[in-house]
Amino acid sequence: MTDPHPPAATRQHTVVDSPYGPLTLVATDGVLAGLYMTGQRHRPPEETFGESDPRPFAEAVRQLDAYFAGELRTFDLPLRLEGTPFQRSVWEQLRLIPYGETRSYGELAENLGRPGASRAVGLANGKNPVGIIVPCHRVIGASGSLTGYGGGLDRKQRLLAFESGTQDDTPALF
Repeated sequence: MTDPHPPAATRQHTVVDSPYGPLTLVATDGVLAGLYMTGQRHRPPEETFGESDPRPFAEAVRQLDAYFAGELRTFDLPLRLEGTPFQRSVWEQLRLIPYGETRSYGELAENLGRPGASRAVGLANGKNPVGIIVPCHRVIGASGSLTGYGGGLDRKQRLLAFESGTQDDTPALF
């Protein structure tokens, strides 16, 4: 017999510095479930992040540091992505976009077998709970233009420039 009231998930968080401002990492039952930037659209309320505890995040921090140092191009972390089945399928497609490359919303919709769903792909992309690691910044408009990004277009532009090797060293204010 299954327990009709399973125990609530344990959530913890920590905040780490990055070239793109502070990043809040959130774990659910010890597995990375969120990476949020300051001022990010669709950022959950802070009170949902759980206790402050850096212990579950050692490997995520190591990989983020290597990424920001230009030494890591593909993250290899277990993730607990909570969303609808469609959102999770979009987020899985995001993880397939190679470092330094971009895809349009329409291309992602086509890859999902839903060629008319580019708007839905955009909405799911915007709700990505683990920015940078699930690289929603690599999605652009059909014309090649930078379109919405939950962390702000300036950060999106800087992340894309960083990955393409064209980043200038001008500090940004976040």
